[in-house]
Amino acid sequence: MNEPQDPNDPYARLSYRRLIAWPARIQREAPFLREVLAGAPSKRLLDLGCGTGEHARFLQEEGFDVTGVDASEAQLAQAREAGPGPEFVRGDLAALGSAVCGPFGGAISLGNGLPHLFPEEMARFLAGLAPLLLPGSPVLFQLLNYDRILDQRVTSLPLNVREDEGERVVFLRLLDPRPDGTVLFNPTTLRWRPGVEPPVEVVAGKNVVLKGWRRVELEAAVAADGFHVEEVFGGMKREGWDAATSPDTVVLARR
Repeated sequence: MNEPQDPNDPYARLSYRRLIAWPARIQREAPFLREVLAGAPSKRLLDLGCGTGEHARFLQEEGFDVTGVDASEAQLAQAREAGPGPEFVRGDLAALGSAVCGPFGGAISLGNGLPHLFPEEMARFLAGLAPLLLPGSPVLFQLLNYDRILDQRVTSLPLNVREDEGERVVFLRLLDPRPDGTVLFNPTTLRWRPGVEPPVEVVAGKNVVLKGWRRVELEAAVAADGFHVEEVFGGMKREGWDAATSPDTVVLARR
């Protein structure tokens, strides 16, 4: 596992391509993505916080012209390693107009990218995104259900164990919810070698402070910048949203 290392990049040594079961995830989310983007006014799409680019590549294969934007050069390097396809651009979401030029026919931000934006940054992000989109463009935001995390003081997400180049890799996502609505996120990768001493070794671990966006806060932010919130779901299979039980908050809006 020889990912680029940058002390200023909290995700420099995390390979989400290896740590997430992407084929199963894409298969699960594909019907909803096809439905949401079917009426997009242009085939040009933005994948915001694209990470290692799996969603962007899926949508490119579906016939869209996708530009992926992420602040982590390490994640983008992994995205580009997969070969020709979408354009991948390093950029700050709060200064999106400096990274890409419109117009686009839709935008997605899937995963947990938006909690890296605090209120002022979120306002700049949405204000910068709106003029890049054609009227009627669908926008799909998916993040963890922070109502549940903050209210129930959830301290971890499900464990992920993967085989990687002959080794077992354990991906921990530890959470420390705080009274001010922030969450200290500790993405941690372990190398697990049963029978070897020591059997577990920390490969990478970081402290990342996130904004725990509650549903009402996220809807208000989106609606304040020229977007109309159409529906809110609890997952990428159009599940109903419940503050106490839904794993995710998925907001479908339109420019």
